[in-house]
Amino acid sequence: MARADARQPAAKDKAYAFVKRQVLRGEYPGGELISEGEVSEALGMSRTPVREAFLRLEVEGLLRLYPQRGALVVPVSSEEVQAVLEARSLLERFAVEKVVEGSATARQALLGTLREHLERQRSLAAEDETEAFLEEDRLFHAALLGAAGNVLLNRFYGSLRERQVRMTAVSVLTDEGRRETILAEHAEIAEAVGAGDLERARTAVLTHLASTRTALGFG
Repeated sequence: MARADARQPAAKDKAYAFVKRQVLRGEYPGGELISEGEVSEALGMSRTPVREAFLRLEVEGLLRLYPQRGALVVPVSSEEVQAVLEARSLLERFAVEKVVEGSATARQALLGTLREHLERQRSLAAEDETEAFLEEDRLFHAALLGAAGNVLLNRFYGSLRERQVRMTAVSVLTDEGRRETILAEHAEIAEAVGAGDLERARTAVLTHLASTRTALGFG
């Protein structure tokens, strides 16, 4: 009995991580109704840990529970999109300003890092590796923020990670050409920063965020 109880938290955590990942990556799209049975069967476990995972995700705002019916994946709202993109606009413009106004050596080092992420994204797009592509997308922007050297702002930007990944996933899944658009926009951001052209870099960041909003249907 004690051994079964010891395993229970691991099952809850596994169910929670699985469902959250499916939602954030767009595998469970907004508006879809999922059931405890569906998830428990996929994971090979009882419904109890799945039920508890659903409750945690409801508190986080990703699911809305309906007794006897299942859990609705809460769609990305226009308010959430607006809030996240406004925050990213402030942070990423600050980052490009700080980097462009800094040393040429640091700028070239960042350019090399951004190009590496971009090349990985290109390969992953060609291989249709959506999950890894989304992670590289996040890392590209995180590298830009990290180069600004502001620990507090970098930490806040990190708090947007899950929303950012989910929004990018939704845009990629709803727009067939979105991957190529992202690659082109990332290339422009990287090259503008590397060239030390502040106005071009600001414009590139704002263009990228505006196209994200449009791809999500809120443009």
